[in-house]
Amino acid sequence: MMVNCCGLLTANKEPVPLKSVGVELEVRDHVATVVSTLNYENKEDKPLEAVFVFPLPGDAAVCHFSATIGQTQIVAEVKEKQEAREEYDDALSSGQQAFLLEESEQSPDIFSLSVGSLPPGESASIRLEYVTELAVQADDGLRFCLPAVLNPRYQPQGSGGSEGASVQVTSVPASLVPYSLSFSARVSSPRPVSKVESNCSLDPLQYLNPEQTQATVKLAAGHKFDRDVELLIYYKDAHQPTAVVEAGQASAKPGTLMGDPVVMLSLYPEFPQAVMSSVASCGEFVFLLDRSGSMDCPMDRSKRRETRIGSARDTLLLLLKSLPMGCYFNIYSFGSSFQHIFPKSVEYSQKTMEEALKTVEEMGADLGGTEILNPLKHIYSQPCIPNQPRQLFVFTDGEVGNTKEVISLVKKNSGSHRCFSFGIGEGASSALINGLAKEGGGHAQFITGTDRMQPKVMQSLRFALQPAVVDISVTWDLPKGVSVTVLSPPITALFQGQRSLIYAQLTGESSKAAEGCVTVKYSLAGHPSQNQLHFSLKPAEDTGLTVHRLAARTLIRSLEMEERERRGEQDKGVKKKVVEVSVQSGVSSVFTAFIAVNKGDGEAVQGPLVRRNVPTPRPMMMACSMKRMMRCAPSSLNRPMMMACPMPMGGMASVAPDSLNMRKSSLCSLSLDDTPPFGDAGTAPKQPPRDPLLQLVSLQKASGCWVLDPALAAALGKTSEEVENLKLASVNQEVWATILALIWLHGFKMDAQDEWQLLAMKAVSWLRAQNASCVTECVEAGNALLGCNVKKDVLGL
Repeated sequence: MMVNCCGLLTANKEPVPLKSVGVELEVRDHVATVVSTLNYENKEDKPLEAVFVFPLPGDAAVCHFSATIGQTQIVAEVKEKQEAREEYDDALSSGQQAFLLEESEQSPDIFSLSVGSLPPGESASIRLEYVTELAVQADDGLRFCLPAVLNPRYQPQGSGGSEGASVQVTSVPASLVPYSLSFSARVSSPRPVSKVESNCSLDPLQYLNPEQTQATVKLAAGHKFDRDVELLIYYKDAHQPTAVVEAGQASAKPGTLMGDPVVMLSLYPEFPQAVMSSVASCGEFVFLLDRSGSMDCPMDRSKRRETRIGSARDTLLLLLKSLPMGCYFNIYSFGSSFQHIFPKSVEYSQKTMEEALKTVEEMGADLGGTEILNPLKHIYSQPCIPNQPRQLFVFTDGEVGNTKEVISLVKKNSGSHRCFSFGIGEGASSALINGLAKEGGGHAQFITGTDRMQPKVMQSLRFALQPAVVDISVTWDLPKGVSVTVLSPPITALFQGQRSLIYAQLTGESSKAAEGCVTVKYSLAGHPSQNQLHFSLKPAEDTGLTVHRLAARTLIRSLEMEERERRGEQDKGVKKKVVEVSVQSGVSSVFTAFIAVNKGDGEAVQGPLVRRNVPTPRPMMMACSMKRMMRCAPSSLNRPMMMACPMPMGGMASVAPDSLNMRKSSLCSLSLDDTPPFGDAGTAPKQPPRDPLLQLVSLQKASGCWVLDPALAAALGKTSEEVENLKLASVNQEVWATILALIWLHGFKMDAQDEWQLLAMKAVSWLRAQNASCVTECVEAGNALLGCNVKKDVLGL
């Protein structure tokens, strides 16, 4: 498949080459330092200005940027953004080489790098360094993601920003991308590294010491950088609380953030078992599902039959069956517009559950773009139900151009709900998914590659059903002469076994043997609780300035949020403070930029600089979403949007200044093959046979019981006669059916227990309420029928 290559090639039909990308990752416990080296060459006969637009994790702190041209290295400085832009323009007009790196004003996970005035025949090597925290996954793995592409970023109508990078890129098959990627990682931790997994082929893990606390791993040779590179790192005893104290910068003034030591605390609260085993029987559960065109893409490249929307429908089935009787719920779905099943949240019952499931079954990826702000506003406009805490579950595979506006709205309403977010497939914005959960006091999950959505979502439902932790306070006990300034925003949510991070600046002198203590106090289910961590004030060795930079990033993000909330008020103090912290720490912010100028013997540039694009890989997601958008929602193409902008970690793009909108006309440069990925246009894909577990689950009643009928017999793999014949005469039919379903789950689906655990607990509660006789005999008969050996106490009876 060929694409329209207008503006992509030189007169000699050669691409403006990004020759190679090298990435080195260093992971210390749960903090990552990433160094990317990008090598360019200008084969034009004129000076070249190219612009490189790239994604980073939303909570990354860019802390170093330098360029080497020939034998000359220039290191960038952080300056106020307007000042940096003016310096860049002045440098170019006087013929000097200059580089400008800035963050988008709409989304904290997009950066643009202007590579100005690269002379003919010259090579340039750019080094970019950032630090980031690694998120803990459902299975306790730490997730690192190196994004391959800047995915379709939908710009909702009327939300356009005045500044930032607008990328208009023509995409090509990954096989034609002319540059290579090398990637290596070094992992070290106080605890042994048990394994490292990836969605890409890795060379075997190499341990560097007998304790297995240090290891290296590389991408296998020949990797095509046509997808995100995801690493999952597992430690033994991952849930130990830790404290790292990092010495200040020798050249910085004591009393400043960079001049004082900084401590990073990782806390893992442990709740009493009695509280953990109880599940709330109330709550208002609001599910918000993305139905934009790209949700019709496959969950995984190799398994084309299951789509993201199909997996989301199955997940909603499990969620609806697992809700407690007595709660309230509603389901919203969104694209360019939004819909809801009920005008307002309704009480959970057999009738409302069936009505919701019927609507869910018919949901397709047919609502166009990704406008999440309006449905959120509508949800928040609904009054809360007394004694039913609101829990919001958001499912999306997309990126939006107004990420910061969305997250601000969630923060504004954080006092009235908890928000649990799920990023589905490659391309879900880490800034959006993590931001929703962080500001909404919930938990974020990413579902990529061959991951099943259900276990991760059910883990979050278990968190939502845990009693909310309230009255959280953090107190410090430090030696005389040492004071503390907490740089992190207050902790608003605690979940069993989930990490909470606190950064704090330590001012003053203490003896080398001195110890500090931090106590987290909170109230759980009406009981006061606390967790304590004692730590040495002696700084760790060899941490560089990683902790300081992450602390600065945390403070900058908090101040930026405060500035957005105050926008319109005449208060320049917050912005000034952000610029001050950013410049002092060398960490990027929305109000600053990195500027590097090579003040060599430049001559004024005659005429305009040439701008060029480099071919960038066309991810499967983009082709799929574009075809769906064009087929399902032609009306959505009339809106301004940033669609179809796949950008590799080293792609160059021409930049349209002062706009984040890629308008309808630019879609014309995208040549899309017309074959839908699933069957012929206009025909529904063949539905795969339903998973036996979901088949059984779909038959459960809202109360938790099953009914004895031919559908249940078929789901258990038996005939109606076989099921009827072994039933004890004195036993109620629904009791017998429910015991059979529980035995089948324990006997055949223990590997998926995370998915059915809550609905099984509901079934057991229903059985106990029946006070049925002969339960022991029923379990024995059920085992005989199904060929299992499940004990009564294992079932919870």
